Amino acid sequence: MTEPKLTARNVDVYYGEKKAIDNVSIAIDNGIVTAFIGPSGCGKSTFLRSLNRMNDTIAGARVTGEILLDGEDIYGPDMDPVALRARVGMVFQKPNPFPKSIYENIAYGPRIHGLAQGKAQMDEIVESSLVKAGLWDEVKDRLSDPGTALSGGQQQRLCIARAIAVSPEVILMDEPCSALDPIATARIEELIDELKNTYAIVIVTHSMQQAARVSQRTAFFHLGHLVEYGETSQLFTTPREDRTKDYITGRYG
Repeated sequence: MTEPKLTARNVDVYYGEKKAIDNVSIAIDNGIVTAFIGPSGCGKSTFLRSLNRMNDTIAGARVTGEILLDGEDIYGPDMDPVALRARVGMVFQKPNPFPKSIYENIAYGPRIHGLAQGKAQMDEIVESSLVKAGLWDEVKDRLSDPGTALSGGQQQRLCIARAIAVSPEVILMDEPCSALDPIATARIEELIDELKNTYAIVIVTHSMQQAARVSQRTAFFHLGHLVEYGETSQLFTTPREDRTKDYITGRYG
């Protein structure tokens, strides 16, 4: 057995006095898509954000327990959050390109992290990131146009390309299709399927159909607890927990 890429042990997340995540332990492997599902406000996005310390940016948020990336404590004193977020990239619910050109949207991260020696190498990183995100053919003749001029689906693929550009190991996606139409959603889902061969991918989705389509493992959260975690096909067909069954059959949500 290979070691999991990310391991969370007994993780609690607090916002001030309120406990949003209660004692969650989970292992996330390379080469597969792991989906987090559950009703709104159940903690799935909060937990996702704890995996690359995005909660650090929220006043009053604190995380206890242990989260390991390749065995290294991401909340340890030696872990630089900026370097961590290059290794564990994030794609948000609403596409959020920088107010810069398409080229500069991709080049920004590699430039900060010193990944390119000169323009030729940067051009290569920009092109390969856009190719991997399935966007190159649509934008290659307009790289100097603003990223914000693209359609919603294209903007989300630009954000995925931007995450890829710094060579992450894990990509976290927080409801990446919720602002997109069905055609753009299908493109992103195809893309997720291709990218899983290179990165560990974790996706929060409010759509059970999407979780069933794109993920190999699914974690069901309810009221800050991880209720059940297993193979996606098993969780949707023969859930072990009554709460999972009730959620999947639409009794609450």
